Amino acid sequence: MEAILDFDKELDIGLFDRVVDALFSGKGDELKMAQQVLTQFTDHEMSWTRADRILSDSSSLQSKFIALQILEKLIQTKWKILDADSRSGIKNFIVELIVKTASTEESLRKNKVYLSKLNLILVQILKQEWPQNWPNFIPEIVATSRTNLALCENNMAILKLLSEEVFDFSAEQMTQAKAKSLKTQMCGEFSSIYNLCTEILQKAVQPSLILATLETLLRFLSWIPFGYIFEMDLITNLCTRFLQPPVTRNVTIKCLTEIGSLECGTEYKEQLVGLFSMTITGLREILGDLSKVYEEWDEYDDDQQEFIQNVAMFLTSFLGSHLRLVETAASRDTVIQAHQYLLRISQVDEREMFKVCLEYWNVIVRGLYEDGRTSSFNSPPGLLNLGTSSSGAGAGGTNGAGMSADLRRQMYSGILTGVRYVMISRMARPEEVLIVENDEGEIVREFIKETDTITLYKAQRECLIYLTHLDPKDMENIMVEKLSRQMDGSEWSWSNLNKLCWAIGSISGSMSEDQERRVLVIIIKDLLSLCEMKRGKDNKAVVASNIMYVVGQYPRFLKAHWKFLKTVANKLFEFMHELHEGVRDM
Repeated sequence: MEAILDFDKELDIGLFDRVVDALFSGKGDELKMAQQVLTQFTDHEMSWTRADRILSDSSSLQSKFIALQILEKLIQTKWKILDADSRSGIKNFIVELIVKTASTEESLRKNKVYLSKLNLILVQILKQEWPQNWPNFIPEIVATSRTNLALCENNMAILKLLSEEVFDFSAEQMTQAKAKSLKTQMCGEFSSIYNLCTEILQKAVQPSLILATLETLLRFLSWIPFGYIFEMDLITNLCTRFLQPPVTRNVTIKCLTEIGSLECGTEYKEQLVGLFSMTITGLREILGDLSKVYEEWDEYDDDQQEFIQNVAMFLTSFLGSHLRLVETAASRDTVIQAHQYLLRISQVDEREMFKVCLEYWNVIVRGLYEDGRTSSFNSPPGLLNLGTSSSGAGAGGTNGAGMSADLRRQMYSGILTGVRYVMISRMARPEEVLIVENDEGEIVREFIKETDTITLYKAQRECLIYLTHLDPKDMENIMVEKLSRQMDGSEWSWSNLNKLCWAIGSISGSMSEDQERRVLVIIIKDLLSLCEMKRGKDNKAVVASNIMYVVGQYPRFLKAHWKFLKTVANKLFEFMHELHEGVRDM
């Protein structure tokens, strides 16, 4: 094995492959020896001179990856001290190797991982050499892309990597001056790249090439001049040609999300509204009304689930930035349909996706609430304010002419009712609740607090408080209705009752005192009746703990009803002597 460490002799590729094979599949002393020899080999200052032979002649993929690691380390740490001929030789060798490996469709698919590493090595060289010592790189890669479809697909991957390295990760890996120089160069030469991408999207029929081009374009959208996006036919092509086909719909909706999140000022309002309207039209054709997504979610394949998640990201991002714009410039049906989709998606039992939706619901309900407060301060008593909305804190965060607060509330009233149902049915457990249902379906005490659940609860509580302020009567009706379904058994379960009572407790103080008293009396009576109806210690423990939780969240009510407070206190002492673990611990 030690023969590969003699750098005065020509490297025996067969022996090198056997040493590498011993590293990955050997045992005992053989493995230990192979590891020691290869470590010495890769650490040797001249090991990079052997990389070309290994990459050209070795039959072992693991050997080739070791050679690429040696080159990567050389480029990152010693590139500037190499002579010009060595740098040029390495650069040309890597380019030729990429062209050779990516020249056919079969080779492109077979060597996908290997090519990815080669592409990364090339980009590392580009960060050192381009544009000063390699000024023709962009013209060269554009020209070679037109000679071969497989090569074109790989070139898209290279351009994508280059964009990521320059615009996404440059702050950690290069100086500000170097990063600025590369960004300026790439922006200056982008027209030829854009023309290439456009040509591919218009003429190509190979799905993998179209997908690679769209993924590359996605990386460009955050930094290219707005004219390429809004003044060309890019948006129309994305919405009409690539949103429908299953193979491209995921990356297309990501592109549309990226475009919608751009801070492009007011000059492209019309194009943004067009993007929104065309996207919702396309989603109608793909998704229908999405009414069964909650039941069918587990039956979806990974691509379908990813698409729904990407749709949620598009809707929350776009509406969060441009809600006021589409309210006034797009059709009402389109805006409502978008919120209907978001409402359906919020019902799906997928926590991270729900958190994305919840963030948007908090934005819109806060905006509607603050609009109402602003209009009530600014409007003469008894007059409906049909003028401009002066609140800059609404969803979208834009001032200017728009619907009045009353009209906006009317427009979203049906949506907000749906949001109330979703928030109650998905309510997270509050911090003060100590008992939980374990994996065996038993009621036990919790010893570890879940900070993520607590954060989620606080966000939901905020949303429910705003929803209560916007329409306290609707909130009352929904909660009483949900509780009646617990009584008649149609929705009875520990989980459903817990979530309902946590939601009831979360809105303490957001109703008027009279309404709060009336609602609490109904709820407590129903819960007491439920406790009497249910049989079994566990069932009674769950209902009893929820009664105590609800009344404990309403100190204003307890303070005004001393007799009831005394009854609650006596009941608490009674529960403390209960032998059932769940009841005693609550």
